[in-house]
Amino acid sequence: MASLIILLAVLALVGLISWAKVNAFLAFLLVSLGAGLALHIAPAALLAAMYQGLGDTLGSVTIIIVLGAMLGKIVADSGAAQQITSALVDAFGPRYLLWTLMLSGLLIGIPLFYNVGFVLVVPLIFAAATRYRLPAVYVGLPMLAALSVLHGFLPPHPSPTALVAQFHASLGRTFVYGLVLAIPAVILAGPVYARTLRGLVAVPLAGFVAPPLPASALPGRLNSFLSSLLPVLLLGGALLLKALLPTSSALAPLLTLLAEPAVTLLLSVAVATCSLGLARGQRMSQLMDSYGLAVKDVAAILLVIGGAGMLKQVLVASGASQEIAASLRGTGLPPLVLGWLLAAFIRVCLGSATIAGLTAAGVMLPTLSQGHVNPNLMVLAIGAGSLVLSHVNDSGFWMFKEYFNLSIKDTLRSWTAMETIVAVVGLAGVLVLDWLLPLLHL
Repeated sequence: MASLIILLAVLALVGLISWAKVNAFLAFLLVSLGAGLALHIAPAALLAAMYQGLGDTLGSVTIIIVLGAMLGKIVADSGAAQQITSALVDAFGPRYLLWTLMLSGLLIGIPLFYNVGFVLVVPLIFAAATRYRLPAVYVGLPMLAALSVLHGFLPPHPSPTALVAQFHASLGRTFVYGLVLAIPAVILAGPVYARTLRGLVAVPLAGFVAPPLPASALPGRLNSFLSSLLPVLLLGGALLLKALLPTSSALAPLLTLLAEPAVTLLLSVAVATCSLGLARGQRMSQLMDSYGLAVKDVAAILLVIGGAGMLKQVLVASGASQEIAASLRGTGLPPLVLGWLLAAFIRVCLGSATIAGLTAAGVMLPTLSQGHVNPNLMVLAIGAGSLVLSHVNDSGFWMFKEYFNLSIKDTLRSWTAMETIVAVVGLAGVLVLDWLLPLLHL
């Protein structure tokens, strides 16, 4: 019964937004209330779940998205994004633009959480699309595919890190195996699939598209790279030092602070304000006005993400996710395939990749202890399944849709299809490794 209610809730959400043209935040409110009552949640508990979902979701992403939007705005307006794109293309040539952006996404995505990486690379994508007069989705999908794969497969991202701990897997081996799987997944979901979307027309948010500047007006290349990629450098450096230094080190508290994405982005915005703004003759009032415009651009995105969080929490509070997972345990499927399916099913129902992964892990843990299953591969199988079929109940879906200003249909065709390719290739890679590793005695 719970599965049917969740299915009807998702269909209602799609119908309200796509056909009735109801504002997405209002649609989430209506569907969350309806689904909660249908799942027999008491009214007081239902409202508490909605408030919790809204608060928890926005609490974890608001600072990151707002600061990322400010950094993206100054990176775009100053010409730093244009300078970075020029440098990369000069190094590899415009013929390999998609592959260059894919590689950039892989490098940026290793230390950065997905939301941070997304708002950081969007100005680079739009700058490249504008300069070479190419469709924004065609240019951007390879880079965003790289970020998504790393979010689902590799520590230190939240879900894989938590799964490594639950399954007592090896962080190092999981990282190496995940990187091996990430390469074919990103290639197929990024540059290869993007070629089928070359005719997809999108008009990105104006706040993230700066008109091309003459070369003489651009900041220096070193300044552009350091100011724009400072979050990557700070966060990556902090994580590396935390891994190398003992926990009793006097630097440990400072490194813990620097490893927090919100702090890293705040420092980066402060540096960029000086290096890309004040140092180039702009007044502080001009920069603050520009930042205000950036916040206006992402306000609607934040509301939609909060709405998705409300619906997710209502379904979690009802116990529907546990009920669905328990009903699939007696299927007799191979454990790695079952883990992928469980994560995929919960992901489709609830939207959150992290919750899908953690819920599937709780179900699969007893199975893992009873059989000869590689725990590192189970982490990756569940991580891959948790990315499948991102749709209207996933905040990542709405970030992509709103930033690129796409219709629901085109977002499903581009973003949802890309995520699904990643998930399927990930499962195929896990099964190949499961067959190959014993032969190699690894």
